[in-house]
Amino acid sequence: MAIATVGDTSRATLDVTTERIEAFAEVTGDTNPLHLDDARADASMFGGRIAHGMLSAGAVSAALADLPGEIVYLSQDVQFLKPVRPGETVSVTVTVVEDLGDDKVRVETVAETDETVLTGEAVVLSLPPAESTD
Repeated sequence: MAIATVGDTSRATLDVTTERIEAFAEVTGDTNPLHLDDARADASMFGGRIAHGMLSAGAVSAALADLPGEIVYLSQDVQFLKPVRPGETVSVTVTVVEDLGDDKVRVETVAETDETVLTGEAVVLSLPPAESTD
C-alpha cells in the first residue's frame, strides 16, 4: 500500500493545440479573445494567441495523479512565468518535498516548454489505495 513520500517524482506532458485551447474555453466558459481570436491576440502584448494558464496547470494535475497512492488535490499555489502558445508541448515535473503529516505532502510543481512557464507548489493527500470490491 504505497503512498507518496519525500523524493517521489512524477511527470506528464500536454501538447497544446488550438483545438485543446478551444475545448478548454468551451468547458470552462473562459472565452478571453487572447485565447480564441487570432486578430485580437496578434494586436495584444503577446503578439499572438496563447493558451489559458490553467490549461498548463491542468497538466500539473495529471502529473500529481501519477504519484503513489490515491491522490486528493487540496491546494495549489502557482506562478505563471511565460505564455504557452499553440504548437508547444508543456512538460510537467512534480516532486514531493515535504511530509506534512496526516497523509498530506507538499509537492513542488514545474511546467516547461523550452523554458519554465509555471512554478508553484501543491498540497495533496496521498492515501493508501482502496481495496477493490470486485
